[in-house]
Amino acid sequence: MRTVLDFEKPIAELDANIEALKRLTAEQGIDKSEEIAALERDRERLLREIFRNLTPWDRTLLARHPQRPYTLDYIRVIFDDFVELHGDRQFGDDGAIIGGMAWLNDKPVMVIGQQKGRDLKERQRRNFGMAKPEGYRKALRLMHLAEKFGRPVITFVDTPAADPGVESESRGISEAIARNLREMISLKVPIVSVVIGEGGSGGALGIAVADRVLMQEYAIYSVIPPEGCAAILWRDPKRAPEAAEALKLTAHDALRFGVVDEVIEEPLGGAHRDPLAAAQIVKEALHRHLPALQRLSVSKLRESRYERYRNLGMWSVATM
Repeated sequence: MRTVLDFEKPIAELDANIEALKRLTAEQGIDKSEEIAALERDRERLLREIFRNLTPWDRTLLARHPQRPYTLDYIRVIFDDFVELHGDRQFGDDGAIIGGMAWLNDKPVMVIGQQKGRDLKERQRRNFGMAKPEGYRKALRLMHLAEKFGRPVITFVDTPAADPGVESESRGISEAIARNLREMISLKVPIVSVVIGEGGSGGALGIAVADRVLMQEYAIYSVIPPEGCAAILWRDPKRAPEAAEALKLTAHDALRFGVVDEVIEEPLGGAHRDPLAAAQIVKEALHRHLPALQRLSVSKLRESRYERYRNLGMWSVATM
């Protein structure tokens, strides 16, 4: 059953009317093509109007939409011959992070991403996309494997945060993320990261230190979820919409601050309305960025990646 957000309800009503007319046409042979066409024009107009005026909180809800495409959905459309690899060779296999070798058209790549899960059983198995230390260590193992065989690394970011549990703390979650940051900055192969849903703090950054960081139009990228921010600042999680505004977490905010390199457009109404088209747009973006990175020497690649992150957040004081 499709989840309908509050601001999507007028669109859902039009969708229901269109489907009812199509059923009437199919079942009774009554020609309703003109009425259907008129309603479809109204739907497109309404979609454009609503999505032109979304608030940061609306975009947060879209980034978390349960029908939004996840990493595995993109892998199935964008890549060929994906072979998943498991385990960190130290503790176990973390279902919150998946990864493996694949082909992007005729180019071999390593794909790594966070997976939330569709139903309750899968969400529990994948810990709602919140990776534990073994997840980040698995990701790093696969990155080193990609480096060994000269394969570019493509990561898909979609997590509210890293796992905050006691077990993760006892197994060194902070160290695992920090090690990934250090190792990714000096990896000898190109890295392209795509924020496809929630980019949550260090949980996201643990697989997102890249030469190019791309972000889908209705994804978010933030140091803390709006609810957590509101609880800390105002002791009131219900002020999350206000916190979302203050956090500047939208894709266009991230582009303006230089945190990401490109905002990838989504189909009208969001990726959840047309996952196949969304995946094709992401694939085209990967094709735009990877060839230029692959032409760089290893020294130039690592140098430019280092400078990219050194320049983030730079500020200067005007001389008196």
